[in-house]
Amino acid sequence: MIENVQIMEAIKSLGVDCFSLSGHPTNEAEFLSMYQEKTGKDSNDTAIMSSDKSDFSVTWSQVTSKVTELKTIHDNNKYQRDREIAYPSIKDQLDMIYHAGQGGDAFQKAIKAVKDKYPKG
Repeated sequence: MIENVQIMEAIKSLGVDCFSLSGHPTNEAEFLSMYQEKTGKDSNDTAIMSSDKSDFSVTWSQVTSKVTELKTIHDNNKYQRDREIAYPSIKDQLDMIYHAGQGGDAFQKAIKAVKDKYPKG
């Protein structure tokens, strides 16, 4: 099942900046009944929302395709997330460089250990 956060992230990445999603749609009919999109503003500068699918700039098919694309990117970059957590803090890295002088061996070894543990996918 697609998470609501994934759906909302996909809609945003498709270029929609103002929308409403009231629920967890699992198919096109549910999406059409739960989705609203901004079509303009009234005289008070309040967003005018529409639930008419002819006003939508995205379709359920586009949203689910984008969710799949974003999930693939996320899954393929797991090594980056793992490395980010495993690297020494910037403070510690700078301290290693300072104390190593010109050589920088401790710093290079620490970074290499993380890169070896979490190789590029």
